[in-house]
Amino acid sequence: MAGQARVLYDFEGQPGTSELSITTGEILNVTSKDVGEGWWEGSNQRGLSGIFPAAYVEAIVQTYNVPPAMPPPPLPQIYVEENTAPVIQQQQSQYDDDWDDDWDDDVSEVNPASHANAAPGGRSNSDVGSALDVNLAGLKLGDGKGTVRKNLNRFSHFVKTGGEAYILGASKVTATDSDYIHIIETNDGITWAPNPQPYSCVVASPKKESKLKGLKSFIAYQLTPSLNNIQVSRRYKHFDWLHERLVEKFCIIPIPPLPDKQISGRYEEQFIERRRLQLQSFVSRVSNHPILSRSDVWLHFLTCTDAKRWKSGKRKAEKDEVIGAAIFSVVQVPEKALDPLQLDSQTEAFGRFVQSFDTAVRTMQSNFAEQVKRQQGPYKRDYQRIGQSFRTLSTAMELLETAPLTRALAHTADTYDQIALLCEDQPRLDFEPMGDLLHDYRGLLASFPDIITVHKGALQKRRELERSATEGKTESNVVIRAQQRTDVVSYTLLAEMSYFHQERVRDYNAAAKIFLQEQIAYYQKIVDHLQSTLSQYKDV
Repeated sequence: MAGQARVLYDFEGQPGTSELSITTGEILNVTSKDVGEGWWEGSNQRGLSGIFPAAYVEAIVQTYNVPPAMPPPPLPQIYVEENTAPVIQQQQSQYDDDWDDDWDDDVSEVNPASHANAAPGGRSNSDVGSALDVNLAGLKLGDGKGTVRKNLNRFSHFVKTGGEAYILGASKVTATDSDYIHIIETNDGITWAPNPQPYSCVVASPKKESKLKGLKSFIAYQLTPSLNNIQVSRRYKHFDWLHERLVEKFCIIPIPPLPDKQISGRYEEQFIERRRLQLQSFVSRVSNHPILSRSDVWLHFLTCTDAKRWKSGKRKAEKDEVIGAAIFSVVQVPEKALDPLQLDSQTEAFGRFVQSFDTAVRTMQSNFAEQVKRQQGPYKRDYQRIGQSFRTLSTAMELLETAPLTRALAHTADTYDQIALLCEDQPRLDFEPMGDLLHDYRGLLASFPDIITVHKGALQKRRELERSATEGKTESNVVIRAQQRTDVVSYTLLAEMSYFHQERVRDYNAAAKIFLQEQIAYYQKIVDHLQSTLSQYKDV
């Protein structure tokens, strides 16, 4: 046995793991201090054993009457995964140095759409949230009349994004005028304030370029925004970097997904054009969104043509403080207070809708992908086999004579070969565009559960504070401010819900019309071919 330790701070072990929940003042029997990564192993007085953060306890070498009043230290590195400033600066410097060097744009097969609100690379929401969670534990509210304990569940999305810190008034950020977001109430409900200068952007002219005397190759896409009509060249890795920044900054908005990454066939003409169309969809969605379209990082991506300014803007975006739930601090909402019970009903209904819609989208995407494979595979071969059958029959008849019938049969064979080519090419016009829309919505829908979770967490924290106030533990002015901040969170959800429904109706109405028009045109071409062939047969 390695001795005993006194618990200095409460720690709640994660269910399903070997973590041991411990309570301030509890005496633990330490069995091992060599677990590693800042963890010890031991058991409590009830005989339960497990691991716990070494920084949350202190070995008993003298008598302590009370635990210290200061907040607990950060959790072990393995959990918090925060880098020190020098390491961040070192990584940032290395990233900047490599920015203009080439790497494979498609090093993995799939870009996770559930990407949706995880922030890979750079400064993640979970890093910011974890630091705030620990440092704000036992936060005093009011004049010390009562203490509302922080939720130390590091796996809570509400906590990791900094949502709880915002509700408790501990989220302090430095914002510029361009950071502020406005929500308004109209006859149609609660919406984002529209962009006063709407614009569009065209993705065109993808071309293969190379570096290092041809050793490194990549595809560059040319973007031309209507706000200045100045063309910029961007590679897929630039889009990838932008996407990470948008996900990190806007925890309240589903970020459209990028096209899936691909290893083989990256330089084939058909693949390049398909990717261009998918990137066009991404760019259009961001350009049309009333909030994303005005964000500094997006405008930097869209308009910067100078290499030096590009790097400085990139560093600025990666050091942005208004990320995660901190963004609520810059949201301006109507003064009207919202009804929490009504909000619960609305968000529950929307959550059920998202789940049902996501299932329908997944099913449709799977079915359409299967249809593409069939049309470009077995269906095409079936038409070719039909054509070959007519050709064989015509050839056999030609052994005796060359007559209008044999020529008509040969024409029929050629017709089915043409139909086979139509069948192979048709998905490009109907099933693939619809599949791209479904891909977009899978990514968007995957983000909403986390957005709804942040909102639920805000409402829950509000209720906790209200109960605390009724018990005389928290001052009323603290609760009022928390209620106002909760309304900000609610307004953002309602605004995005409204925008999502508006775009959903527009997108699927337009996509379904195009799909049916292309289907009609496809079958009309087949009918035209068959009617032309039928005219080759003369009455006997």
